Amino acid sequence: MTTETSAASPAFVELGLAEPILRAIHDAGYTTPTPIQAQAIPQVLAGGDLLAAAQTGTGKTAGFTLPILHHLSTRAAQALKPGRPRCLILVPTRELAAQVEESVKTYGKYLSLTSMVMFGGVNINPQFKALKSRVDILVATPGRLLDHLGQKTVDLSGVEILVLDEADRMLDMGFIRDIKKVLAVLPRQRQNLLFSATFSDEIRTLANGLLHNPKSVEVARRNTTVEVVEQSMHRVPQAHKRDLLAHLIKHHDWQQVLVFTRTKHGANKLAEKLNKDNISAAAIHGNKSQSARTKALASFKDGSVRVLVATDIAARGIDIDQLPQVVNFELPNVPEDYVHRIGRTGRAGATGSALSLVDDEEMGYLRDIEKLIKRSIVRVEIEPGFVPPAKADLMSDERPPRPPQGRGGQRQGQNSRQPQPGGRNAGGRAPQGKSAAGGAKPAASRGAAPNPSSQPRKPRPQAALFSSKPGSRGH
Repeated sequence: MTTETSAASPAFVELGLAEPILRAIHDAGYTTPTPIQAQAIPQVLAGGDLLAAAQTGTGKTAGFTLPILHHLSTRAAQALKPGRPRCLILVPTRELAAQVEESVKTYGKYLSLTSMVMFGGVNINPQFKALKSRVDILVATPGRLLDHLGQKTVDLSGVEILVLDEADRMLDMGFIRDIKKVLAVLPRQRQNLLFSATFSDEIRTLANGLLHNPKSVEVARRNTTVEVVEQSMHRVPQAHKRDLLAHLIKHHDWQQVLVFTRTKHGANKLAEKLNKDNISAAAIHGNKSQSARTKALASFKDGSVRVLVATDIAARGIDIDQLPQVVNFELPNVPEDYVHRIGRTGRAGATGSALSLVDDEEMGYLRDIEKLIKRSIVRVEIEPGFVPPAKADLMSDERPPRPPQGRGGQRQGQNSRQPQPGGRNAGGRAPQGKSAAGGAKPAASRGAAPNPSSQPRKPRPQAALFSSKPGSRGH
């Protein structure tokens, strides 16, 4: 072990990590483990199963990647074959998969181990090619992994360590059946690690069926928010939110703002509005192609895009150092999502600010959030300089907040959209009895032959209408 590495990372040295990993940690500029790392790494190195919970942004990824790299580099591999990984890391979203695999490469750069990331929304052929070579660590989303299993291009019989990262989100997104299918083909003898920011009762039920005599690590009270994040809210009508956000960005000269909306449509319209106000913005959500999502995130990180507008699908996969500002353009209807949203700022001990724009109809969501995090969010008056737009200037396609729903309600506005301006429904078609222009439908009894195109269309199957929901494969 080099003197330089030992001097630079004494706290990591005490954890017993291999020298090449310590060198990579030193290169990354880290000298002190975060609380979750200090507690989780020794447990993982000991070889048993682990259930670990910590606030988002506190270093969970390094908490499992560092000891996994140590294990795989110091233990002899059995029957190395192409496309037969020794470690499988399952994550819910494409962005998170890319982020985790990037961490594996960063901390393992002085090791001979290989890694691969696998998710949907991109051409599968390069993944076929990569699986023809050695893969020690595979980071994957469940849907695309099952595609490969079905085509027998990946062999999971050699998995020594399984990680479920953000396991609560995977259950929330409907991945439980996919996860069970993956578990069915894994070796019975393996180490299991569950890492997440929050643990619901459903997660603990999953853990009881998956883990064997697990150790438990929880460095913060369940579902708490990062203390270094300053949380506040403006009470503002939904119709004024877009103009207020543009005003706040210009007034405070925010240069890097992550904004969360409830729907994909809302994300697109908000990004369009900001660009019209000469504020560079891009939207990122599940309907965007992977190349568009990657480009938008890269532009936001390098500063060429000032505002990134995202739905909750991206809340767990965006990791940006020193992100100063998060805005909840609309409150989530699932209180835990608030924790993950504002956890994109205040990471690794840095300070940050989270502002929520709250319509009267969202006050129920606010109360649920405050009950969950066991603290009140500070109410702040809107600056005097903001002048609400005249009624005629409001954007014609403004949608009101959805009516409150229970925890089991549809996510991202699916199945509960409000009627659209012009009399159109959520599918973009005029309601029965109205023309697309909003007038009365001509009666068939006036002598004209029935026009087939004017007959009510059969609704498409739900699978077609909502194929982009978060639980679909590829995320």
